[in-house]
Amino acid sequence: MITNVVLIMKKYKISLVLNCFLCSAVILIYCSCSKKNYTQQGIYQFKSEVVIPEYSNLYYWAAHPWKKDLSDSVPADLQVGYRPDSLADVFFIHPTTLTDYNDIRWNAAINDEAINSKTDYSTILYQASVFNEKCRVFAPRYRQAHIRCFFQTSPDTDTAFEIAYTDVKAAFEFYLKNYNNNRPIIIASHSQGTKHAGRLLKEFFENKALQKQLVCAYIIGLPVPEDYFSSLKACSDSLTTGCFVSWRTYRKDSEAPQFIADEKFKAVVINPLTWTNETSLVSASLNKGGVLKNFNHVVPKVVSAQIHNNILWSSKPNVPGKIFYTQKNFHIGDINLFYINIRENAEARIKAFLKNQL
Repeated sequence: MITNVVLIMKKYKISLVLNCFLCSAVILIYCSCSKKNYTQQGIYQFKSEVVIPEYSNLYYWAAHPWKKDLSDSVPADLQVGYRPDSLADVFFIHPTTLTDYNDIRWNAAINDEAINSKTDYSTILYQASVFNEKCRVFAPRYRQAHIRCFFQTSPDTDTAFEIAYTDVKAAFEFYLKNYNNNRPIIIASHSQGTKHAGRLLKEFFENKALQKQLVCAYIIGLPVPEDYFSSLKACSDSLTTGCFVSWRTYRKDSEAPQFIADEKFKAVVINPLTWTNETSLVSASLNKGGVLKNFNHVVPKVVSAQIHNNILWSSKPNVPGKIFYTQKNFHIGDINLFYINIRENAEARIKAFLKNQL
């Protein structure tokens, strides 16, 4: 659940990437992390003198239209015929990259160059770039909460998430005031980013004038209960606008982690190969291409997809060596396994949105 995911996850083991967001069937780098790794008490103090981002400075944006950054990257296989056209804006909230369990901080420092570089060369390159053909990409740096915050509840974890959201909110407010100019908006996020995106959508869009500017919210990697929003609805097809899509990806026929089996709510799951909530198996033939370790190469028909209860099942990635691939949690591939489908869907929804404005 976006707001209570800590309570769901803290008791159980899950597989988490510690080093990258590259999804390759042969060299995916995962670590199975037991809760004991994340229950140590950090000594990081929340002090007022901690550097606070000033979003008028481009340094505090991981992606921004006025700077060259990795969200501008286009796989070589897509460069022929690439014609960028900024019809809309995407506000992208990146996932957790502060993942070293030996790091005692509760929040990343906004000027931590190692963390910022890790963010840029993983999620900004492999996720935010999905939207660069028809969108201006805005992705703020923020004082993200350490991954341990998803495994325990305490005043410190609450404070850590609140600090992170405070930055995201400030960045979005700055974006609205200085850049939006009534342009169509896509909200996109993954994992921790989705936790913050849920709050952002409730605070700024639901039953607000801004909801009329929402093309779609791609809020991926954490469960979104069906009753989480009051007026914002799940998308019903590939062209619906003013709606949201969400999914969490696991290997087909794998046993769901216990924390998912224990979920007492029905989560919204949209299949990115059909953009519906139909539960039938969708062949990999409808997967127009994923982007794996080699960013420049698009892998067509890389996985199938099927909605199964609260998760999205997919086949093993269709790449050499897949027989040796045993990972069940495809969390880090939630976006790049469906790279082209998401890319084309964003364009289709933007065009549908603009057509509806006529």
